[in-house]
Amino acid sequence: MQEKSIPAWAKSALELGPVLLFFAGYLMLRDRTFTIGGTDYSGFIVITAAFVPLIALSSFILWRLTGKLSKMQLLTLVLVVVFGGLTVWFNDERFFKMKPTLIYLIFGAILGVGLLRGESYLRVLMDEMIPLEREGWMILTKRFMLFFFGLAIANEVIWRTMSTDAWVNFKTFGLTAAMFGFFMLQGKLFETYKTREK
Repeated sequence: MQEKSIPAWAKSALELGPVLLFFAGYLMLRDRTFTIGGTDYSGFIVITAAFVPLIALSSFILWRLTGKLSKMQLLTLVLVVVFGGLTVWFNDERFFKMKPTLIYLIFGAILGVGLLRGESYLRVLMDEMIPLEREGWMILTKRFMLFFFGLAIANEVIWRTMSTDAWVNFKTFGLTAAMFGFFMLQGKLFETYKTREK
């Protein structure tokens, strides 16, 4: 399928919409218990069951509109389906809470492998968005690798030691704020290593 561009707001809505709907649904259902087929399910399990097809649908729409999905988007979709499915099948919310840990470990490991090979896999994904010299890309990739590993550790600590409410808030807002803050802190690097026009 030929690649097409869509408005930034539409792309953001398709990427962030399911996460925000998950958060809203959780707030409405978190104190409720649903008995289905003789088994009791918490509101968290029920909203997870709704989130899996929702993110699959939004990914499909994004693919139909743009003609592509990034490898990161595909990996995230697969892990949501697998861990969301395990959460519902075993009626155990721990599986879904572990998903971000695995995602960030995989992202960090992929970047780490690239660095060991003297390459920046991040550049392949973001070269058009951020024009940097090679040295800048290598530094940014190392920082991203450490950032992803840090997010994986943070997710593990939060879901294992805090309430489900705290984890949902962290996943919905904390991760987004962390990513925004990380990019803001790279301003000096972007300025120092930006590609100079010849």
